Amino acid sequence: MTSAKANLMSGKTASESMAHKVERQLRGDILSLALPPGARISEQEIGERYGSSRQPGREALIALTKSRLVEVLPHRGAVVAKISVAKLMQAAFIRETIETAVAKTASRTFHFHARSRLEDCLKEQERAAEAGDHVEFRRYDDLFHKILAEGAGIPMAWPVIEDLKAHIDRACSLSIHDASSFTRLIAEHRGILTAIDARDEEAAAKAMTAHLSELLRDLPRLEAKHPDLFE
Repeated sequence: MTSAKANLMSGKTASESMAHKVERQLRGDILSLALPPGARISEQEIGERYGSSRQPGREALIALTKSRLVEVLPHRGAVVAKISVAKLMQAAFIRETIETAVAKTASRTFHFHARSRLEDCLKEQERAAEAGDHVEFRRYDDLFHKILAEGAGIPMAWPVIEDLKAHIDRACSLSIHDASSFTRLIAEHRGILTAIDARDEEAAAKAMTAHLSELLRDLPRLEAKHPDLFE
């Protein structure tokens, strides 16, 4: 692991509970579509998949039911919820409202240490793109937005965004499919950062809006191509 990568990941706790670990892993597999919408899941299957007892699996299912990524259906039990366009659109609206405000605030005041971390983050994202590693690429995509909120002095914005974007991420997993997608997203991140460096609030907000709107423009095509994954 590079020193920059180690620095970026330093906030991860080593004392993560098994229940939280299982929830994080299960959430990740749902968002990446490794567990597709409609898939049945049980406490026993979760235990076998992630090497845990039934109790952490039960807690993970409860947590993800609250996040509406899992639902309990009569006669079927727990299943991965299908992608809801209505929820996705609402989440996208709220996320854009928050993140454009974050970008504008960052243009007025931004911590120098966070600026350095953002540069490291983009370099790691470029490495992930070169390796064709979708999981790592998405990890650094999230980290970019997290660091942006922290650098703007609004760290509480990220947990709100992270919870909302769960309804967006599965559609993103369908749209990020080739090298051109990687290149475009990195260029959009750099565009946001350029506007922040120039202390141009309106340009930063505009760049953020364009970045977050790309998926919405592609949504009708994704829904038509993968009807079985959507409500």
